Amino acid sequence: MAEIHKLDSSDGDFMQRLDALLAWDSVSDAGVNQVVQEVIAEIRARGDAALIDYTNRFDGWQAGDAADLEVPLARLEQAWHAIPAEQQQALKHAADRVRAYAEHQKLAGWEYTEADGTLLGQKVTPLDRVGLYVPGGKAAYPSSVLMNALPAKVAGVGELIMVVPTPGGEFNELVLAAAFECGVDRVFRVGGAQAVAALAYGTESVPAVDKIVGPGNIYVATAKRTVFGQVGIDMVAGPSEILVICDGKTDPEWIAMDLFSQAEHDEDAQSILLCPDGEFLDQVEAAIDRLLPGMQRREIIETALRTRGALIRVRDLDEAAEVANHIAPEHLELSVENPREYAEKIRHAGAIFMGRHTSEPLGDYCAGPNHVLPTSRTARFSSPLGVYDFQKRSSLILVSPEGADTLGRTASTLARGEGLEAHARSAEYRLKDRGRP
Repeated sequence: MAEIHKLDSSDGDFMQRLDALLAWDSVSDAGVNQVVQEVIAEIRARGDAALIDYTNRFDGWQAGDAADLEVPLARLEQAWHAIPAEQQQALKHAADRVRAYAEHQKLAGWEYTEADGTLLGQKVTPLDRVGLYVPGGKAAYPSSVLMNALPAKVAGVGELIMVVPTPGGEFNELVLAAAFECGVDRVFRVGGAQAVAALAYGTESVPAVDKIVGPGNIYVATAKRTVFGQVGIDMVAGPSEILVICDGKTDPEWIAMDLFSQAEHDEDAQSILLCPDGEFLDQVEAAIDRLLPGMQRREIIETALRTRGALIRVRDLDEAAEVANHIAPEHLELSVENPREYAEKIRHAGAIFMGRHTSEPLGDYCAGPNHVLPTSRTARFSSPLGVYDFQKRSSLILVSPEGADTLGRTASTLARGEGLEAHARSAEYRLKDRGRP
């Protein structure tokens, strides 16, 4: 019988218990930080030589020289033709939908001209080069390639560099096929903190990038955090999360399996159900016990539910929305009667899945919106990965002679108020009457 936390919002210590359940410390320990710092220093000092040493030491295959680290693009096409037609069709279907959704996210430049002829605006340009980290081995996710590479391509990124470890020297054909479908420009078979360092600072073979995106283990996440500032990063993600709000009218087995869908990621994943119907919560718990023995990743699911999962009884659906906004989940399912209307109550969530038939895994793979989402309550202030993460904005200012006179007097007054004489005089030189500050 699976154990899972049971909370009731009417209990006096409810918020304390909820916050204790939500708490997640994503900060690396001293040992991890030290290893990452050493790896980054070695890559910066020795470039390809260090990258080869780390690959030979950690990945279980021997790279003779730097040329062995790059995967020829023809190998990606080979992988595409090697996978079954069913997988080809699934990748293409998912990619088409993600690409179409991303097209709607493209930011456009704009400008306007004031009465005196001064032009103001914004210019939008894509990043020149982006690095995409893709996990290797057991944690090989072609869907992550689609979700990270396609928005970059739609944004117009000049060059997309993918790094992926190949433990034991083995390639994941589906990952390479996904890279082929997305039009990744170059692929290097390296991983870990050393791959992040190579992307951030460049080596003789791996070009330095402007931003690094993609998931990875604690060493990869720590390396991304460390090189931030030298390059941009997408986010430092915590464990996967799902929060389901249900009115008690959905099949309990559907809800139980939705909770499993995130719990199976790893032992630290979090699955929570909010419902005002105590009897329905009991039915979902019974469904969990009934379905769990048949799950392939039973032990992982069981551990995740026991340590961070919860069935929570709330007063009503209005309170459920309040609790959801406090949790600010990565994935939020609204399994209720009028989900579109109810979604207006939600302020903080990475992705909102509306209606009884909208299961979270559809968003993971092929619905269209990105599955790279804020975790650990960061949806309070951050957003899903999108095309806008691969574009940057520059302000446009073209001041007319009349505008230089009007704006110059304001700037001069404020600059002198701040004690910055050169600022003031720079503006004053362009006044129609230079003798008048």
